[in-house]
Amino acid sequence: MQQPKQVTVIEPYVYAAVASLVGKRAVVETTRGNVSGMVIDAKPDHVVLQERESTFFVRLCEVVWIMPDPS
Repeated sequence: MQQPKQVTVIEPYVYAAVASLVGKRAVVETTRGNVSGMVIDAKPDHVVLQERESTFFVRLCEVVWIMPDPS
């Protein structure tokens, strides 16, 4: 009997783009809408944004596009 295997998909270009925005404001469009705020951390599978007292953990597999916040 085979055991199920966990598969993790890493988007290296998306991760590199997000990592370059750490410490800057950004807008992240996801499949459920957009989130904007200060990028405070980037990991191979998620990005952490903070807006005021709210912290958002966004999975990179849900990201449609990312851009620096022009404001």
